[in-house]
Amino acid sequence: MTYTAAAVTGALAAIVLDLFVLRVRLVRRAVFWATYPIIITFQLLSNGILTGRNIVMYDPDAILGLRIAYAPVEDLVFGFALVLLTLDLWVWWGRRGVQRTPRAGEGSALLRKIRR
Repeated sequence: MTYTAAAVTGALAAIVLDLFVLRVRLVRRAVFWATYPIIITFQLLSNGILTGRNIVMYDPDAILGLRIAYAPVEDLVFGFALVLLTLDLWVWWGRRGVQRTPRAGEGSALLRKIRR
């Protein structure tokens, strides 16, 4: 499987999970698309550094060849899938009451013992 096929498959899977499985529907929200350029900016910055300095290299036969800031365009597609899935799981778990312990503002168990 090429990197192109993997990136497109990942993006489609993330969209299906967003719309139909988890039903978070972030891709239908204006706020998601309004803030996504922030993510793309930092993704291009980090990808540009890594690929521009040949820290990460891609097989030319596995990518389309179109590059943005030294990184293959597939990186943007794959990054979209990763960000969407991460945000979907965050919202989905949050709606079900899954939260870390302690909750924000409560402090650690150690601090609660010291304060007593």
